[in-house]
Amino acid sequence: MASVSRHRLSPADTGPALRALRAWTPPDAPSGSLHPGDVGWLLRRDDATVFLWTDARTSEPSAADATTAAPVAVGFLDGPVLRVTAAPDADLGALAADAEDLLVPGNDATDGLPVPGWEPDTEEPWLVFSWTPEPVSSRAVQVTESDTADRALVHRAAFTGSTLTADHWRTMKKSPAGHLAVETLVRTPAGEPAAAATGWFGGAGRCGLLEPVGTHADHRGHGYGRDAVRGACAALADRGASAVAVLTPASNEAAVALYKSAGFTVVRENHDWTRPGRG
Repeated sequence: MASVSRHRLSPADTGPALRALRAWTPPDAPSGSLHPGDVGWLLRRDDATVFLWTDARTSEPSAADATTAAPVAVGFLDGPVLRVTAAPDADLGALAADAEDLLVPGNDATDGLPVPGWEPDTEEPWLVFSWTPEPVSSRAVQVTESDTADRALVHRAAFTGSTLTADHWRTMKKSPAGHLAVETLVRTPAGEPAAAATGWFGGAGRCGLLEPVGTHADHRGHGYGRDAVRGACAALADRGASAVAVLTPASNEAAVALYKSAGFTVVRENHDWTRPGRG
């Protein structure tokens, strides 16, 4: 079994992790858990932590070492779920063994990293959608600095419990992933912010990602969400994305209907790996 080193990266140090994820992003929907955009969305938080695994070259891993050692996986804790994308030739056994330090009781699921003795969660699959570039007509406009407060407002109104602010959005845009983001906003005829989407560029000839997408609770049912999605997809295609992916729980019927109406098709299901007897 190979030996790996785990590096704990602060937001400012995530460049090597983002470059690795971009190199591993395929032309169509990624098979791993993380796209560069997932890290980009995480970086709205000043206290975000990203883990970069490399082949073992040093006894005391550090952010500085991460710039020279060959990357083998990138991950972060998303609540109780450890999300990981590994290089195509990575030793998943070595990664799982090292990840035991992170998988303390309470962190009872992994996305993208099989753990020996754990089981796939068949009760709550995630649907992976893919969109193929095509001509797009949309009411969406690109988000500018003057739209930032309204972009954050849409997110809070779309997701119960969200505390996202315009400052969070600015933090994300100033991060090492900020240049990968494309953002669209759709307004009502009266000018009220109705829906928004953030797309993430994975590189020319590689698949982009939507994360997040939301429609204001007061403005659902009018096609605003579909326009935001299609506008973001068109912007990614204009930058050279070969496709655009988005994931949602299979149980989220509204999101499933939205993505299908926007021209996405389901390409597979993803299942988290869960600790036996959790809960």
